[in-house]
Amino acid sequence: MNFAEDKVVLLFFKDIERDSRFRNDRYLKRLIRPLYHKFTGKQNTSGFYVWYMLLVKALRQAGYDVRLNDYRTAKANPDYPVGLVGYPHLMTGWDLPNPAVLGPSLYDHPSQVPDLMKDPRYRYYILTCDWMKAVFEPVFGDACVEWYAGIDTELWSDTASLPKKIDVLIYDKVRWDRDRYEPEMIAPIVEQLTRRGLKVETVRYGQYQHEGYRQLLRQSRSMIFLCEHETQGMAYQEALSCNVPLLAWDPGFWVDPRRERFTSEPVPTTSVPYWSAECGERFRSYDEFTAAFDTFWSRLDSYTSRAYVKRELSFAGSAARYASFYGALHE
Repeated sequence: MNFAEDKVVLLFFKDIERDSRFRNDRYLKRLIRPLYHKFTGKQNTSGFYVWYMLLVKALRQAGYDVRLNDYRTAKANPDYPVGLVGYPHLMTGWDLPNPAVLGPSLYDHPSQVPDLMKDPRYRYYILTCDWMKAVFEPVFGDACVEWYAGIDTELWSDTASLPKKIDVLIYDKVRWDRDRYEPEMIAPIVEQLTRRGLKVETVRYGQYQHEGYRQLLRQSRSMIFLCEHETQGMAYQEALSCNVPLLAWDPGFWVDPRRERFTSEPVPTTSVPYWSAECGERFRSYDEFTAAFDTFWSRLDSYTSRAYVKRELSFAGSAARYASFYGALHE
């Protein structure tokens, strides 16, 4: 095959399935899980899977023939590139000789597999933001490249002209140390906004489905995004695509407890890795919240977040960036 002529992209992804209560119950969970999520309203896809499907969608929209887990074609064309996306177990026993683009996803830290990019098959390792690239680059070197998942601006359409019932939608994705942040930041923010006479609604990460989230965004004038750090942050970018400006909590360091397995040094991060002044404002702690909110609220009508998403996070740009890495392996 010839990539330039055929535009075939071979992608491989393997989701996580584990037995939890008894042997082989993962097969039963395949049947039960969709019903559970339908009736509870909770999300039923991992971030890794979302990245994978958005990559597929972007490439297909750009005219590429994307083939999923097509081992037969890969084996028949050992010099043709492949893309490996998702969880580390995909790499276990991977024995195809094809040159490969690795990521997005896969590993949390390069110390898990420090010699990975010494394998001549592996040419590029994709990271989805600057701060993660800074973590991996000292070990993986020039193999590290950046890519983003495109945001579907047709699905997440402009809602600015619609009637608004909600002044501030709070997106709560505070994952660690909630016993501290609930009384010190989350509750005081809600209390302060309510005192100001604003209508506030809260959506909690992992406890909604996309259609419900879209409906909330359609009714919202603004959003406060509470998350310690993101490697892309598609939920906040979906809000920006809807022309809902953001006030983002951006504390600045990697606080995931897994960090201690890899390094004792502080790791600088951000909760909004794709950002500009068009999108809104940020604050580092509750001490800065009042002043940041005052600025944010006074400028609310001046932000142009959807324009930022269409320019910086388009499907076309996402596909072109991935295809540039993938196609380079066929030259």
